[in-house]
Order: sequence, then structure tokens, then C-alpha cells
Amino acid sequence: MRFSIAVNPGRPSPSTDMRQVMAEALDLVKIADQGGFDVAWTAEHHTIELTVSPNPFQTLTHWAGHTRNIRLGTAIVSAPYWNPIRLAGEAALCDIYSGGRLEMGLGRGAYQYEFDRMAGGVPQQEGGSFLRELVPVVKGLWAGEFAHEGKHFSFPATTSVPQPLQKNVPLWIAARDESTFRFAAEYGCNIMSTALRKPVAEVEDLHRKFLAATAGVPGAEGLKHATLRTSCVFADKAGSDQAVRSMIDFGRSFENLFKNVGEVRNGYPEPVDFDVVANRNEYQPEQLLENMMFGHPEQIIEKLERYRAIGIDHFIYGSSFFLPHRNAVRSLELFCDQVLPHFQKQDAVREAALAH
Repeated sequence: MRFSIAVNPGRPSPSTDMRQVMAEALDLVKIADQGGFDVAWTAEHHTIELTVSPNPFQTLTHWAGHTRNIRLGTAIVSAPYWNPIRLAGEAALCDIYSGGRLEMGLGRGAYQYEFDRMAGGVPQQEGGSFLRELVPVVKGLWAGEFAHEGKHFSFPATTSVPQPLQKNVPLWIAARDESTFRFAAEYGCNIMSTALRKPVAEVEDLHRKFLAATAGVPGAEGLKHATLRTSCVFADKAGSDQAVRSMIDFGRSFENLFKNVGEVRNGYPEPVDFDVVANRNEYQPEQLLENMMFGHPEQIIEKLERYRAIGIDHFIYGSSFFLPHRNAVRSLELFCDQVLPHFQKQDAVREAALAH
């Protein structure tokens, strides 16, 4: 089972120094690198303090200079905001700077607020059209001379300069609906998903979609499905209470953007009352403790074993929900010290058995 971490620098208050925010994000990535995580992911978002990452390739290049083994990925770049030639070149340069460690995740984009400012007001629901055109174009540019006439992008024959260091940069598609799962499988892309705050049955449904999408597709048998959950490991009730409180506070701003139901001023989404969102029950403390990857180390192992039984073999530890930094560090240290070894030991036993 593989483990990766999503680290999205966010500034909870205008009084917080941005240099502190970036330093704290790097702290988590360095712990993950030393602790045995496979990939560190970061997102792309614009004009919102919830996630400060206008160009994830800059962030990944910065992290590359402070890490040794962990691979570095975008989760995700938003297709409607990019010219494919620019994306192919910037991603390739990041791959070179990182020593061939890039994993590139792409998606359709999440927030109408951003689409109104970054994509000329295109409805967010139409972001998938950009994604479906962008992916094969980037792959073509990495393969050599490539010309394109499409709905959203057109250009004469050209190529990506530079070319990536890796012969095949692993590509990932963020997906929740069946059509996006199928598109990813047909174009040889791995899939990343999230059940958000829904029960584990949602994870089962997402993996069912993955299996259905990859069944019978030539070459799809090697594709991977990674799923993300907001995560916090704690040792006492104080840690539990803080995780729930941070998740609720973060959720009030997230739901504003995700549902497009509130104002954003000076980069800060107005916290909404849960009375105005249909999924407000998901933010009940007992639901968060059950559905999020929250718990004592033993509880986390039990939850992850259930994910593995479903068929999930790549878990993404979601670290960013305005949890105080000391709690975030302690959580990740507990995960590295008491959760990862359980799965590493089991994997070593399986590999030894296969060798015989």
C-alpha cells in the first residue's frame, strides 16, 4: 500500500506572515519525505487565502530542493486556466529541477469564483471539456512535433521545450463521475478521488467506478486509484476536539466556495452557516470522527485496513484544514511512527512470500 500527502499552504488570518505559512508547509513535506511517504501533492488555486498556490510547479520546485526521495505532484492543475504549450513546458522544467520526480495531476477545476476570474466566467461544470482536450495535447507535445485544432486550443506544429526528464511522466486525473473515470482510463491516466466527508460507502462506490472504467481497456490494468481523506492522528481528547473544530471552521469557508453560496473579500471566503448547505449533517462531530481519517493510531490502522479491503492501494493523507501547526506536525509524526510501519511490515511479508 502506498501513502502520499496533500499539503496546500493556506493563510487563516491576514496577520499571519506568508513566509511562515510556506515554511510550515515545507515542514510537513520534509517529515513525509523522511517518514517514508511516496508523493507530496499540492494544488492550484487563485485569489483565495484558503489555498495559496497560484503556480504549483513553483511550490514543487521549492520542495525539491529540500527533499531527497519523495515524489512531487500537482493535485491538481486546473485545465481551464492553462494553455497546453505553457503547461507542458512548465511541468517538464519542474520534472528536470526535481530530478525526475514529477507526478502531474489534472482536473476540471472546483470553484465558480475562480472560473469567473481565471476562465472568463466559463461555468465550472464545463471545465471537463477543457480537461478532455488538454490531456492528449500535452501528451502530444511531450512526444515531439504536434499541431492542434480544437474547441479551446489551436496552434501550428510545435513541441514542448524543455522535454521532461522522465520518459513517461505519471499522469493523474481527479475524478468523481463515471465519465471522467472512463476518460482517464482510455488515455492511460491514473485516477485520484476523494469521498469528501461522506461515509466509507462513498469510497467503495468510487473504487467500483474505477474498476468499471478500467475493465477491458487495453493497458489499463496497470493504472492506479488513489483516494484522499482529510487526516489527523491524535493521542488524546484535546487532539480530537481540535481536529473536529478545525474541520468545521475550514468547512464553513470551503462550502462557500464549493457551493458558491457566499462572498469572498480580500481573498477570504465568508464563513457560511451550515443551515444553507444541504450536506450540513456531514459536519456533525460524530460524523467527522467516523468518516474522516481521524483517530488514535490504532483507529487509523483499522480504517485504512478497511480501505485496503475495498481495493484501495494508495491513500492520500489530506493535511490542510487550518489545523494548528503543532497539531499537524504531531499528527504526521504519529502517522509515520505508528501507522506506516504496520503497512510496511505487511508489504514486506507479502513481497517475501511472492519471492518464494
